[in-house]
Amino acid sequence: MTAKRKITAAAAAAVVLAFGGAAIVQASGDDGEGKATGRQAEQATAAALKITNGGEANAVERDNENGATWEVEITKTDGKTVDVRLDADYKLVIVEGDTEDANGE
Repeated sequence: MTAKRKITAAAAAAVVLAFGGAAIVQASGDDGEGKATGRQAEQATAAALKITNGGEANAVERDNENGATWEVEITKTDGKTVDVRLDADYKLVIVEGDTEDANGE
């Protein structure tokens, strides 16, 4: 293989890898900054809001703490913020106080 063909092949492989990586991020429902998007993220949000009896969902992301698949940050109707961790089937793993809460709770 000539040097020119090797460079062309390497450039083509780089383009394929770049677009392939973007497709993987899109398929996983990750916005590239850790925040989840798409239908699965919406299902996780709905499950978390049901568990907390309402409130406002601030963020949803993939998670692996405590055996969870999802973490949904919810500000409950009483103003306290919690992290609701869910498994792959959107079932409750644990609800924890959000350490980033302005009240420190």
